[in-house]
Amino acid sequence: MKKTTWKHLLAVTSLALLIINPATADEVNIAVASNFAEPIKEIASRYETQSGHRINLIFWATGKHYAQIKNGAPFAAFFAADARRPELLEKEVVALPGSRFTYAVGHIVLWSPKAGYVDALGKILQHKPFRHLAIANPRLAPYGKAAQQFLQARGLWEGLQDRMVRGENIGQTFQFVRSGSAELGIVAYSQVKRPGHPLEGSLWEIPPTEYTPIEQQAVLLEENPVAREFMTFIKSPEAIDIILGFGYAIP
Repeated sequence: MKKTTWKHLLAVTSLALLIINPATADEVNIAVASNFAEPIKEIASRYETQSGHRINLIFWATGKHYAQIKNGAPFAAFFAADARRPELLEKEVVALPGSRFTYAVGHIVLWSPKAGYVDALGKILQHKPFRHLAIANPRLAPYGKAAQQFLQARGLWEGLQDRMVRGENIGQTFQFVRSGSAELGIVAYSQVKRPGHPLEGSLWEIPPTEYTPIEQQAVLLEENPVAREFMTFIKSPEAIDIILGFGYAIP
């Protein structure tokens, strides 16, 4: 797969926005972990309607975003899938002091788009009637790290190595399963829970005691009034209702 740089991503996205809306409203670029794509799209849409500003969302793995930010990517804020990277950015004086907060706590599930395929206790992982299990890359994606922790806790990690396919982020991992490239995968609960829609396929909610809680934090990267206002909006009851609706917990 051809490597996509942050400069290319921003150029393509910005051009599309200019074509759609040539207005002169203030616009900010915000880096977002791919698991949080659907909730933040809805939140950003409501904020844009109310404020008249434009929120330019760029989705990628948290580890990739962290490296891009360290290399000077022009993001005003960062919504990570963990607490470690925002904390590092704060310690490295890349992020604004005092701006870091937890906006959601995520969960992982074992999921297949096939109804009745995943049993209620996840024993399918031991019986192995599947060829491929998709997980996110543990080195880049916190949801992949959580999947690794769970599989190691169950003593399944080594035995499933030849069946694993790894996505660069949890979004790509979900697509592996949804497209049929993998029969099942360990994905974010928020990817299969859609407000107002029944759950698709079959899943098992992996016990949260078997992996480190996925505490997702956000941080400001520059003093920008629109970015700061958007960060405040994320904490509003309206935004929190959306986050909860996608299966996240709020600390």
